[in-house]
Amino acid sequence: MTIEELTDRLCAEIAALDPDGQVQVLNQVRAALHTVSPFRDEPVDLVLWVPAEQVEANDYNPNSVAPPEMALLRHSIAEDGYTQPIVTWQDDGRREVIDGFHRHRVGSGDMEIRARVLGYLPVTTANDHRTDRTDRIAATIRHNRARGKHAVGAMSDIVVELKRRNWSDAKIGRELGMDPDEVLRLSQISGLAEMFADREFSEAWEPVDA
Repeated sequence: MTIEELTDRLCAEIAALDPDGQVQVLNQVRAALHTVSPFRDEPVDLVLWVPAEQVEANDYNPNSVAPPEMALLRHSIAEDGYTQPIVTWQDDGRREVIDGFHRHRVGSGDMEIRARVLGYLPVTTANDHRTDRTDRIAATIRHNRARGKHAVGAMSDIVVELKRRNWSDAKIGRELGMDPDEVLRLSQISGLAEMFADREFSEAWEPVDA
């Protein structure tokens, strides 16, 4: 039997299933094909549809989208469909959003779009071998930084958390694309003196009597 004949038979078998069954089998087929793909090291090579309930928003995304832009995103997904998957990190059946925080929000919260995609969301999987929270935070910032605006306060919280997790200023700058001055400024915004306990500062000047 040729590949074309096998493909036609598979398509006929899938077409006979109910929608949930079709999604399950299509995910299985895509995953199997991914293992023999020359691009299997690229997350975008495998896009799966998973129940929206399995995808959770992260609690650290500093990317701010104003209401008009959020409405435009909703309109874009309504009119153009999902053109980009949501990038996730997977752990024991649970997925946490790395990139696509607002696409996730629209797809899981907008009833019209949710009904259209049958309660599923398109996802890719990144960082499957890097499970530390700092890896996920860094990946989110890298995805966001070139195209969005980060709320300063939220970015400051991110930098402080990474420093608490023993990331050096140099590593934060390298991983998040910041120069040393930016790392320092964001650290200072937090107002946490302990972040600078190991730094040397010049003594404050004092007035001298005439």
